[in-house]
Amino acid sequence: MMKIHFHASKNPRPQAAFKELSERYEHYDLETADVIVVLGGDGAMLRALHKFTDVDLPLFGLNFGTLGFLLNEYKNQDLVARISAAQSYAIYPLRMEVTDTNGKTYSKLAYNEVSLLRQTHSSAKLMIFVNDEVRMPLLVCDGIMLSTPVGSTAYNSSANGPIVPLTANILPLTPISAFRPRRWPGALIPNTSSVRFEIIRPLERPVSTSADSSEIRDIASVDVCQAKDIFATLLFDPDNHLEERIYQEQFAP
Repeated sequence: MMKIHFHASKNPRPQAAFKELSERYEHYDLETADVIVVLGGDGAMLRALHKFTDVDLPLFGLNFGTLGFLLNEYKNQDLVARISAAQSYAIYPLRMEVTDTNGKTYSKLAYNEVSLLRQTHSSAKLMIFVNDEVRMPLLVCDGIMLSTPVGSTAYNSSANGPIVPLTANILPLTPISAFRPRRWPGALIPNTSSVRFEIIRPLERPVSTSADSSEIRDIASVDVCQAKDIFATLLFDPDNHLEERIYQEQFAP
């Protein structure tokens, strides 16, 4: 019998489903479970990815949110059979290393994107390095983000960045309201690259950075690369798997 650990967001509907499914299939501790079933929306799944980063178990999501890009349709029947038949996808987060204007350092993971945003009315002024080479000596903008393929369908897409396939081995680098160079569309970076952002005059033009929902303010520099030593396994129903969802986003009307 498959042993399931259920993890639900705090909203009423996922909590009710947690109670029902725990009684129907039994709820196991992480130490003995074979799979984690996440109940909630995309935000709940993203939080679960961070919470269970060090747990070597696949995650199967059941959607109670709006879009549910990272989850499957909620049904309370045949859950074990669905999980057994699911297609698995390994997703690798970005590792972000930050130094703030006081010299304090931070390390965070991002399964969707690392974003930099101006903190005040003043635009951000950034210098961009790729593999230690200066690629853009000055970008004046509201912000910029580096996304994973999965994250390319989220904030990156809303900022007119390209949606990239899972197997493309590239990371989209997308500006947010670029002023100079005017109309710069961004770039596609090989996922083996390291990217560094240095803030120009950070005390006069303060900038914050976020790894998914984890924010750090008043930054001086940010280094980002794909974490090859960390991954999470997501499970999807075969008739609506992750690659198909990305195609649907790419060709959405």
